Amino acid sequence: MNSNLTAKWNRCLEIIRDNVSDATYTTWFADITPLKYEDGTLTIEVKSNFVYEFLESNFVDLLRSTIFKVMGNGTRLMYSVLTDKDNNISMEVGTDSSNSHRHGTGNSGNSAPKAMQEVVQELDSMLISRYTFDNYVEGISNRLSRSVAISVADKPGRAFNPLFIHGSSGVGKTHLINAIGVRIKELHPELRVLYVSAHLFQVQYTDSILQKNFNDFMRFYQSIDVLIIDDIQEFAGLQKTQNAFFHIFNHLHLNGKQLIMTSDRSPAQLQGMEERLITRFKWGMTAEIEKPDLELRKNILRNKMQRDGLKFPEEVISYIAENVNASIRDLEGIIVSLMAHSTINNADVDLNLAHKIIGNLSEYEKKSITIDDIINKVSSYYGIEASAINTRSRKREVVLVRQVAMFLAKKYLDMSTSKIGQYIGNRDHATVLHACKTVANLADTDKQFRNELNEIDLSLQRA
Repeated sequence: MNSNLTAKWNRCLEIIRDNVSDATYTTWFADITPLKYEDGTLTIEVKSNFVYEFLESNFVDLLRSTIFKVMGNGTRLMYSVLTDKDNNISMEVGTDSSNSHRHGTGNSGNSAPKAMQEVVQELDSMLISRYTFDNYVEGISNRLSRSVAISVADKPGRAFNPLFIHGSSGVGKTHLINAIGVRIKELHPELRVLYVSAHLFQVQYTDSILQKNFNDFMRFYQSIDVLIIDDIQEFAGLQKTQNAFFHIFNHLHLNGKQLIMTSDRSPAQLQGMEERLITRFKWGMTAEIEKPDLELRKNILRNKMQRDGLKFPEEVISYIAENVNASIRDLEGIIVSLMAHSTINNADVDLNLAHKIIGNLSEYEKKSITIDDIINKVSSYYGIEASAINTRSRKREVVLVRQVAMFLAKKYLDMSTSKIGQYIGNRDHATVLHACKTVANLADTDKQFRNELNEIDLSLQRA
């Protein structure tokens, strides 16, 4: 192995170790091997697909920022995933281009600035490629939605347009709509497919106004053949964003282009949304994904374990499925927790360990947090009066409290950025977006501030 590459990777590990707990470092990073650095691409070897998916879902931003710092800005990251340990067979995979958007960095994305040029050479669909119909487990709760989704993928713009999928958080909406996009790209490679969160759309719209390229923004979105918008309820209260989307919707629908949207509630239950938009959401097909029943939960667990090369006793699978029924995301989180505890403690995954993990999660289940809780906790922590947060003061300590409160409100509350701004300092939604981005960046670069933020976060959960 190249000694220079080894030295640089060791420097990366030092930075990572300073940003995660010892247990996390040992479990997920210590065994990573740097294989090569060629043409601005760093390839690292991980021991299984399970490790690759966990790193991509939880630590890709830390990996990227660390590699940029040590290897240089723009360095691409590739994984070599060991798929067959007996025969030493590996598979190289890249990072999901959409990952930074799913974690809500507030960045307007890699593709948007390029796309807002008059000539677009190639469109980054921002689809999460690992979400396919093949690994979407079907059950009674999602059968209709899956069937409709396949019809849309086979005949985009002709079957069920628009498609509006709704359901509570963690039931598989994002997986399903990405599966539609992936299938369309396979069957119709000539079509321009774009997956974007409502939050990212809003950020791009705001940037287009500030940078005076709104016409380019509209031209770009009106050029899309299949537009997939996730969590559209986040448009609530944002009249100008809704107006822009209304015109995009009309243009695409009139020209036979496919529109796909998800929400955590049905169109009739959307608050703060213009009636003319709600009417259009109902034009096509509205399908609900319900929480998975017991049998589907078991099948989801078996499917994930098969994909990750894991083996749990059947009694453990049944116990998890019977006691974790909120969402698919929670089920997958239990598997991650079990594997982490098993690896750290060198213990078998058995019923006792499952009982302990699920019991701990239930004990620390998040309480209902209000915006007043957040304001009072943050103000108290930094030693200022809660009322100061609503003044026009530009003092550093007041601005910090205001920004941290906005960040935590966005994390915990089902509120639009406009509503958060109204409650905290009577600011607009752009100020809230800026605050969230500022706090996130500061937490990434300042260890002391990160510790402060964690302390406030924990005090909210335990109060």
